[in-house]
Amino acid sequence: MIDAHCHLEQKEFNEDRDKLIEEWKGKLDAVVTCCCHPEDWDLSLSLVEKYEGFIFLTAGLHPEYAHEFEAEEVESFITTLRAARTKLVAIGEVGLDFYWVTETEKRKVQFEIFRKFIELAEKLRLPLVIHARDAFKEAIEELESYNCKHVLMHLFGDLSSLNRVIENGWLISIGPIIKRSKKHRKLAQNCPLEHILTETDSPWFGDGERGTPLNVAIVVEKIAEIKGLSPEEVDEITTKNAIDFYKLKLSKNDSSK
Repeated sequence: MIDAHCHLEQKEFNEDRDKLIEEWKGKLDAVVTCCCHPEDWDLSLSLVEKYEGFIFLTAGLHPEYAHEFEAEEVESFITTLRAARTKLVAIGEVGLDFYWVTETEKRKVQFEIFRKFIELAEKLRLPLVIHARDAFKEAIEELESYNCKHVLMHLFGDLSSLNRVIENGWLISIGPIIKRSKKHRKLAQNCPLEHILTETDSPWFGDGERGTPLNVAIVVEKIAEIKGLSPEEVDEITTKNAIDFYKLKLSKNDSSK
């Protein structure tokens, strides 16, 4: 199994991060961690270097924070990511968030920065991991305007846009929210398995406890139940999807966990 999106840099992991990672190595094929703020870059990069072949890194600027940065700071972070191209498997999560950000001017900044990271992904020939909350239509239109081909809609939650995502050849990721969300169960039911990645968005979505990448097993089991498949079948296909999308070079070429 692969956790295709989590946040190992978060403070919730500070006390026992390395101990947990060693535990996960015995149960998962890989973990993809996401750095979405410049202040988390050094720690995120160190994890990838320390656990090469097991932990992989995506990086970008989360739209919720976009308006907090001066243009020079954004360019500086982009320069950092460009220099670290070989350490990255994708750009993101980047995109649009109209749930937390309601002011028109701040939303304009989100669009400006989103475009910069789309262009960065194109230059680096890396896939994009997209955060779109209450802005699905706008984010999809932006991506389509750039003719983006390799896109993962992280924790996607818009049934009305699912066919459009599939037609574009993009993927969606599903997290532990599938346990309590009818909408996300419907998405899992309607989306071909070949377009699904499994994730946890840890340390969140832990049902009152700290979420960890091991919770990806919950997602696999729930998708299997919904689709009338075995967990092994779902695991095999979603693991392959993650390896192919991110072009992962695993330290252990074994997808049987």
